[in-house]
Amino acid sequence: MSAAIKLKDVSKSFAHQPVLEKISLSIQNGEIVALLGASGGGKSTLLNLISGLLDADDGDILIQGTAAKHFQQWQQVAYLFQEDRLLPWRSVQQNVHFGLENSALSKSEKQQRVSDALKLVGLADYAQHWPHQLSGGMRSRVALARSLVVQPQIMLMDEPFSRLDPQTRSTLHNELLRIQALTAMTIIIVTHDVEEAVVLADRVVVLKPHPGRIHSQTALSLPRPRIATLPDVNEQIRLLRLEV
Repeated sequence: MSAAIKLKDVSKSFAHQPVLEKISLSIQNGEIVALLGASGGGKSTLLNLISGLLDADDGDILIQGTAAKHFQQWQQVAYLFQEDRLLPWRSVQQNVHFGLENSALSKSEKQQRVSDALKLVGLADYAQHWPHQLSGGMRSRVALARSLVVQPQIMLMDEPFSRLDPQTRSTLHNELLRIQALTAMTIIIVTHDVEEAVVLADRVVVLKPHPGRIHSQTALSLPRPRIATLPDVNEQIRLLRLEV
């Protein structure tokens, strides 16, 4: 696999307070990487730097070999936030379509993209529903479809499942893995949940705070599906908890 994202000695401060210090990391195409660690480790800041929402103070960020600030972010990098951020005055279909409003696609191409994204997340029958008619899990699926509709090469996810109940979270974990297997997206997911990191990731990167720096990296070769009660999975969760 080739590198989708490369960071070299990336640092970021706010009001002269260091938040990230000399982060160097290479993420391969099609890899799922979990950023794990306590609050203050700079996990979300790192996502914002990769997405282009923030500029690094020092260091280099390359996306598919191109400097992040010159990369065509809108069409190849999608960002899924902790909140679903659905527009209440738009239907499910219209919320997903919002992800394409700045694209040069034709009207029919946009409609097909929206239809395909809703099918992918299992919401084809809910296209005309309103956000207030949906459960929390369904709203998260709509937000995921809105990110998928641009057919991104890279998906950045900032604790997107943290507000869901355990059963719904588990269901969406499985859905995400199924979609990633179909699309071969590169995924970076920020989480505080060690179990979530082990269930989803090919590699777990632990950040330590004040300032944020890479403490450890763990490659996971456990077969999927990874169920926390299985001995090998449970042992990996135990070992990673010692790192956080």
